[in-house]
Amino acid sequence: MHIKSISLVVLISIIGALLFDVLGLPVPWMLGPLFSVLISQFFIKYELYWPVQFRNVGLVVIGVSIGQTFQLNVFSGMGWLVLMMFVLNLALAMVSILMAIGVHKISNVSLKTALTCTVPGGLGQIVVFAEEEKDIDLAVVTYFHVVRIVSIVMVIPFVLSGHVVQGGNTSSILDAELIPLIVLLLIAGSTVWIGKKIKLPVPFFLTPILFVIALTLFSVETPHVPGELLHIAQLLMGAYIGLLLKPNMIKLGKKVILLGIGSALFLIVLTFAQGYFLVHFLDYSLPTSFLSTAAGGLDQMSLLATAIGADVSAVTVFQIFRILFVFLFVLPLLKMACSYIDKKNEMEVDENKKVHQ
Repeated sequence: MHIKSISLVVLISIIGALLFDVLGLPVPWMLGPLFSVLISQFFIKYELYWPVQFRNVGLVVIGVSIGQTFQLNVFSGMGWLVLMMFVLNLALAMVSILMAIGVHKISNVSLKTALTCTVPGGLGQIVVFAEEEKDIDLAVVTYFHVVRIVSIVMVIPFVLSGHVVQGGNTSSILDAELIPLIVLLLIAGSTVWIGKKIKLPVPFFLTPILFVIALTLFSVETPHVPGELLHIAQLLMGAYIGLLLKPNMIKLGKKVILLGIGSALFLIVLTFAQGYFLVHFLDYSLPTSFLSTAAGGLDQMSLLATAIGADVSAVTVFQIFRILFVFLFVLPLLKMACSYIDKKNEMEVDENKKVHQ
């Protein structure tokens, strides 16, 4: 059993959240646990453990909350919006290819590994892809994507701290209708299997959003998720992200470590520039624009949008489009590129054999 390890993570997370709250730092209930758990595992010899089920519970709670605040008018003028999202994601993909070539030339990782490292996809999907391909260094790929996610979640709230408005649900748990709320969360959680069946991305997050939106369309009133419960959900997420970056990852070599951090920071700068583009062309606020273009996960960016008072609907739509873009365009093209590289390598091996014969 991992009861001691889990209890230790809970204690560290609460201390981190309270410390961030006292210091007035942004998104304390997510970033506090993230920072404290991330740093503590480099000093505490005892193995820290956090079940993925805890993160999933947090995702359901946050999904329900976002579903309640989702504004359907975001879909107005969708044709123009789709074109803009496509162009932004295409530019991001092209820059990622250039980054991959740079990573390949500077370090000793293969081009296949470098391409898989820099593609702006979700951690889960990319790792699964890397496992299925031969000659891809899974440890390096995992490190690059974990560093990207952790750095984006850590850096963005501080960059946007001067633009934060009161975000999230400010209602108290004392005012909440507890029985209807528990029933809502249980039903929302049970709908996840539908999301899994139809292969929705991040089903623990996206299915509850769609479920609550469907209830809203049928004029069904739902009890609001109180602020305290959202804090717990953020803690569950923050602790999970903090444990993604393992101490053994620093054994990958200085070049790989620096390239991983450098590529993550470069992506932040690039997407920040894209965010300013949205500010001027769509009149979005800077937090909404930056979180819409950031190459983080759908769940993390939507959670940050809730926490800092950005337009959650716009952020969620942009991030869903990015996931679809990765699934429909990036991963198939990456698969083709990997097949081409494999064939080219096989031809070179055959030619070398003929020369030696």
